[in-house]
Amino acid sequence: SYSDILIEREVLMQKYIHLVQIVETEKIAANQLRHQLEDQDTEIERLKSEIIALNKTKERMRPYQGSQEDEDPDIKKIKKVQSFMRGWLCRRKWKTIVQDYICSPHAESMRKRNQIVFNMVEAESEYVHQLYVLVNCFLRPLRMAASSKKPPISHDDVSSIFLNSETIMFLHEIFHQGLKARIANWPTLILADLFDILLPMLNIYQEFVRNHQYSLQVLANCKQNRDFDKLLKQYEANPACEGRMLETFLTYPMFQIPRYIITLHELLAHTPHEHVERKSLEFAKSKLEELSRVMHDEVSDTENIRKNLAIERTIVEGCDILLDTSQTFIRQGSLIQVPSVERGKLSKVRLGSLSLKKEGERQCFLFTKHFLICTRSSGGKLHLLKTGGVLSLIECTLIEETDAS
Repeated sequence: SYSDILIEREVLMQKYIHLVQIVETEKIAANQLRHQLEDQDTEIERLKSEIIALNKTKERMRPYQGSQEDEDPDIKKIKKVQSFMRGWLCRRKWKTIVQDYICSPHAESMRKRNQIVFNMVEAESEYVHQLYVLVNCFLRPLRMAASSKKPPISHDDVSSIFLNSETIMFLHEIFHQGLKARIANWPTLILADLFDILLPMLNIYQEFVRNHQYSLQVLANCKQNRDFDKLLKQYEANPACEGRMLETFLTYPMFQIPRYIITLHELLAHTPHEHVERKSLEFAKSKLEELSRVMHDEVSDTENIRKNLAIERTIVEGCDILLDTSQTFIRQGSLIQVPSVERGKLSKVRLGSLSLKKEGERQCFLFTKHFLICTRSSGGKLHLLKTGGVLSLIECTLIEETDAS
């Protein structure tokens, strides 16, 4: 029937299409094989040409190798000596070049520059340790003490005494890690980018300096509290403090900026003008000098308070007048206290209970408002004279005695 014929036609068409696809696939495979054969023929020709070239080179080398085998033993020894001498002359020439550079001004300058950087890393490590002791042996224990039931100090006083101390420690820990990373890349020492990180943070130093005098005043007031003074002495007895007082640790940040200025000045002295980081170092130095000028006026006052507190700590009985911040230290030294002679008789000694027949050495301290007279015990401790140990200069009269002879 007609429908059967159509079905057969469809089947035949599908078979035809399938056969056409097979033929196309075979053609593509044949083309690929043809290209592979052509590539292999080309590779074979290239390898043949290389073999021919190697054979020609080998033929040229045979006479030379034969002559070497037939060469006289003495000639071989001479050539060996010549080779040794050429090597020795070459090494001596390079040694001379290296020695000339080592002795050159540029090499000397680079050695000094590297030494300055190494010293800077050591100094920074010591400074970070000092800040660590300040924070961990004083600041944090006092914060805990301020939170106790009977606090010897308030949180406000702790904040006033240690303003920015912890922030300064974190800042210099980062700076110190950066320095150590630069040393790890030696001999390439690039430091300018570290100062670029440090400079924007130096405003915390300005706050520290402005507050420093007030912090010492607060500390002096707190030390009048016996509980606080006893607690502070316990903290200062910590082996990590190495016998240094809290006032000493509070003063260390005051000298760090001038120390950086000196280091940069020395570093620039040994940095060539064409050096890649010279301009950055000069900029950092100028910024630090500007900050140092701002700090300078406030440093003298804080140094005077620190000196007064240090003297007050050396006196066993203590001395309240030294807690007066307007009291300026002038000088100290030893004086011989002698009894005065009046009309051939020994008169009453005005300064202390000194024996009438005996001279005595006194450790004296001169301030703008008072004059202190102390005795030194066998253990080296100072004791104020019970009578006349603290003299108000307003009530004193200076009498100059001329030698009768």
